[in-house]
Amino acid sequence: MTPTSGLRAQTIFMSPGTMIGVAIVAPSLSYVLFTSVHGPDFSLAAFDAVLTSALFRQSMVTTLYIAGLSSLLSLLLGFIVALHLAGQPARRRAFLMVLVLLPFWTSVLVKCFAFTVILGREGIINSFLSWIFATKIQIQLIFNLVGLLVGMTSYQVPLIVLPVLASLLAIDGAIYRAASIMGAKPARIFWTVTVPMSLPGVLAGLMSIFVMSLGAFVIPALLGGPRDFMLSNLVDFYNRQVLDWPKASAISVILFGIVIAFATPAALWRRRKF
Repeated sequence: MTPTSGLRAQTIFMSPGTMIGVAIVAPSLSYVLFTSVHGPDFSLAAFDAVLTSALFRQSMVTTLYIAGLSSLLSLLLGFIVALHLAGQPARRRAFLMVLVLLPFWTSVLVKCFAFTVILGREGIINSFLSWIFATKIQIQLIFNLVGLLVGMTSYQVPLIVLPVLASLLAIDGAIYRAASIMGAKPARIFWTVTVPMSLPGVLAGLMSIFVMSLGAFVIPALLGGPRDFMLSNLVDFYNRQVLDWPKASAISVILFGIVIAFATPAALWRRRKF
């Protein structure tokens, strides 16, 4: 099959799903965009008010910081899990993959409440530490950055495992044997063979979870603190409490633009590189 025919086949098979997705998403995005500019003579007053707001700038910095940090932590943990799975026999790997995907069987809302039981001041961890040291211990592990990162990484790790594992399984075992014969140590094989050849899966997974992190709402709302106010929470604030729908829509449009700004160059780089 030539590259042209392969691209044509992909286009044919992906067209129905793409058209359905566009039909569902496009009207909503169009309405949000319309609301953000709706006013006297369709002004950009909402965008001007948002961009000059200190609360918006702080929320945007917090969003990028939390999304980047949680994505890197998820990548570190997910790569370790994927590396372990890649070295297992096929039958055992299939069983372990069920355990990796098990968190998806539970709603993110339920998992957030479970973390409040585990990480709370009277939770399982603090109770266990109090029992070990025979004194009252109440470490603040929730409603702050720690609890937020725990919730974010627990949700994102399975999403990074799948593409990284696919890249690791695609590496020919003969490459490892050749590197060993040439005298390469395991550490050098890892950095010169495993890491470079797993980059397609790493980039795909990292881009996916970072984009998802930018729009996270439930986890920051339930596990984060006052300083962990992300853009999605700011949209909810203007939507339900202030009742300023143009500003909420303007923030949504800006957030969508940030997602496109990060996702497009990464996708183009991946296509050119690999």
